[in-house]
Amino acid sequence: MRTHKRSGTTSQRGIRKASPDFDALPSPTCGKTLAVLELVARHPRGISAAQAARLSGITPNLVFRILKTLATLGYCHQHTGTKTYTLSGRLLDLAGPQAGEQSLVVAAHAALKQLRDASGETVQLVIESGGKTIVLEQVRGTQALQVCGQVGMRAPLYSSAPGKAILAWWPDERRAAWLAATTLKRFTATTLADRASLEQDLAAARGRGYAVDRAEGLEGIHCVAAPILDVHGAVLAAVTIMAPVSRLTEEKFPPAGAQCIVAAREIEATLQA
Repeated sequence: MRTHKRSGTTSQRGIRKASPDFDALPSPTCGKTLAVLELVARHPRGISAAQAARLSGITPNLVFRILKTLATLGYCHQHTGTKTYTLSGRLLDLAGPQAGEQSLVVAAHAALKQLRDASGETVQLVIESGGKTIVLEQVRGTQALQVCGQVGMRAPLYSSAPGKAILAWWPDERRAAWLAATTLKRFTATTLADRASLEQDLAAARGRGYAVDRAEGLEGIHCVAAPILDVHGAVLAAVTIMAPVSRLTEEKFPPAGAQCIVAAREIEATLQA
């Protein structure tokens, strides 16, 4: 008679939770794989195989093989220095907007590299999910001093250029509903934390074709972003340039915005091809 040892896992809040009965699932191995993947997702700074085994109650040997497989298939990054694993952008790519059989990340790859090469700065592909922005892809800049984020990083919509590019091109009713349900918090001295100022800025973004962030989310960082639209004119995502304020000054917003618009149109053309 086969028995299954039930164990507990500890959430990020420290609450002990019972592990699922994997043997009762149609595919126990699949259940264990998803449990390990969820643990990796809950540890953005990295988790080791030993930690994952202890928290999941799954045998260390199987956890090790699961993590190695996920890394080989591109769903996790394995960091040799710390022997830890973090999520890659593969799952975000699968969940992101698609055009036929082509994902947004694949369609945007060439345009993002061209934008990085033209600007010399870090560029990102950003989508909205759950009322926040998510970095779907990033190409690091060529400068010695770079401003970089992390794939999967989330941020408020209203305090970044890509988030405001998405907000600005939402239908009026959707934007109004979001604004009514959202408390605007101040992160820096320039955050647009009142609705009237934000709506005025979004209207200006629609008028010029790109949105800007004057160090509104993080001190010392400027961003410019343009929306990526589908064939019906609905916003799918945004492409953004981010840089220190000393390099991306407000005088450089118009040419940077024009570069983002070109990249966005190229991505749209690839999606619609």
